[in-house]
Amino acid sequence: MDARNASADEARDLAEGARESWKGRAFLRELFLGTLRVDYINPWPVTPARPEFLAFMDRLERFLLHEVDSSRIDTEGQYGERVLDGLRRLGAFALKIPTRYGGHGLSHAEYCKAVELIGRYDGSLVALVSAHNSIGVPMPVTLFGTDDQKERFLPLFAKGAISAFALTEPDVGSDPARLATTARRTPEGDWILQGEKLWITNGTIADWLIVMARDAETNQIHAFIVSGQAPGMSVKMRCRFMGLRALENGWLGLDGVRVSEADRLGKPGEGLKIALVTLNTGRLSLPAACLGGARRALEACRTYAARRVQWGAAVGQHEAVAHKLGDMAATVWAMESWCHLATELAAREGYDIRLEAATAKEWGSTRGWTVIDEAIQIHGGRGYETEESLVARGDFVTTPLERMMRDSRINRIFEGSSEIMHLFMARELVDKHLAVAGPLLAKGATWGQKLAALPGIARFYAGWYPRLWMGWTAAFRYGDFGDLAPHLRWADAASRRLARTVFHLMVRHQAGLERRQGLLFRTVDIAMEIAVLVASVVHATDKARRGDPAADGARELTHVFAANARALVDERFRALADNADELRASVGRSSLAGRHDWQGHRSAAANDERAAAK
Repeated sequence: MDARNASADEARDLAEGARESWKGRAFLRELFLGTLRVDYINPWPVTPARPEFLAFMDRLERFLLHEVDSSRIDTEGQYGERVLDGLRRLGAFALKIPTRYGGHGLSHAEYCKAVELIGRYDGSLVALVSAHNSIGVPMPVTLFGTDDQKERFLPLFAKGAISAFALTEPDVGSDPARLATTARRTPEGDWILQGEKLWITNGTIADWLIVMARDAETNQIHAFIVSGQAPGMSVKMRCRFMGLRALENGWLGLDGVRVSEADRLGKPGEGLKIALVTLNTGRLSLPAACLGGARRALEACRTYAARRVQWGAAVGQHEAVAHKLGDMAATVWAMESWCHLATELAAREGYDIRLEAATAKEWGSTRGWTVIDEAIQIHGGRGYETEESLVARGDFVTTPLERMMRDSRINRIFEGSSEIMHLFMARELVDKHLAVAGPLLAKGATWGQKLAALPGIARFYAGWYPRLWMGWTAAFRYGDFGDLAPHLRWADAASRRLARTVFHLMVRHQAGLERRQGLLFRTVDIAMEIAVLVASVVHATDKARRGDPAADGARELTHVFAANARALVDERFRALADNADELRASVGRSSLAGRHDWQGHRSAAANDERAAAK
């Protein structure tokens, strides 16, 4: 099915129309504007451990240890009914559903700890559970459903029904303006859905799905709750992947699927908003899964590096490997700090965590991949060898790093690729500037509109911009953080430098800045690194205040992470002024035009021979 054509302006207008206005506290948004609000995350938010939750986690871990054969799941490419039934008995498909509907009623922080635990054991399994609980039918129905929809649907998942989220299409990924699946209203008031959906996780076994479709008359996007067994709903193909071999992911067809108006979710035209809000919070489960996998990889490296001897010493004693272990441990600590912070804030009133969630997803998935990549490097050939082969020859290494690498690569693509996350955050990075100076940058704005905006622009920047240069008071702040305080003072200065830099880029490039993605992506990288460093400092300090035995280790890891983060931020700042972005883009476009075809299917030597023959 061909995707609908849409102009860049139409796509932008649709995305802007679905954006929510900022409400409540937003740590990262303030950082974007040059204000480091440590008070937004200090005291460190912690959800007290409930006995019911601890008991559930104990049952879940026993299930993962004794009833889940991850090697078999990966080899056969199937979960198996025994595993699915076991998940149903655990209530794994109703983790966040309120207890009044038969669910566990976990908070978001508790839920992500459960996902983290599953992520330590099996990538395919965590994808099944998180896709259902985070973005499948339960979450959008809980957030946007009517009382009737909650009463009808939520108890089904408490009994073990599985769901999916269907937005992506064969030629439509992150550009909903091109959504081609249509919804036509019948004379009786129902809807007829027609179209295709691709890469729908759980789609091949889903009892119910959230389906996004475009109103054929009004062009609005609606969200529908659709039965997986509805006439006209079909699985055209089950997709297979490099990793997550058991993933029940499919290409789905909707051929005249009839849906009752009572099963349309939210208000008319709210489909894209429902999708974005669901993904904003739902994507927090992915960094939790990444954290679980990174923990396991780090543990495997500690064991291996202590046991494996080369040149008369354990390999972990050699500086090259010790560096890797130190960096990995610091990275996992920072992943934990940001992931737990974002999930805790998501459960609190008065916080807007859309940027925190995007950072958790993008930064967590990228660093999770780095940790597993380094784990394989430390293990050498044993890291590249399959689990089955290691076991068959009786090797002392049995951690399935090869499978973990295959399973983890998708995390930088799932639920918004790294590039889309950067674009999303870059849009919010300049949000305040667009709100204040938008008329000067907007296409089609009249001179009258531009002149009318000037007084407001002058008032804002006259107060805001000079403050970014007056950071001397930071030298007297953050004393409560002891030997970690210098990192917060650096972060304070770096956030103001970032805000100034973004302003300068906007003045220089104006409306053209949105096309300078290399510049924007670097500013986002800087913001994420500063934010995660601040979270690590506050987290480590909280451990010390509570007398946690791990406090000294956490402080040590924070110092290591800070050194790495500060070096990366300095490099990104330098690259904003000194880069080859335009040259690289030019070469990329000339490659598209065929200029470098000689690099392709024929060798350079063969091309040289043909040229000489001519």
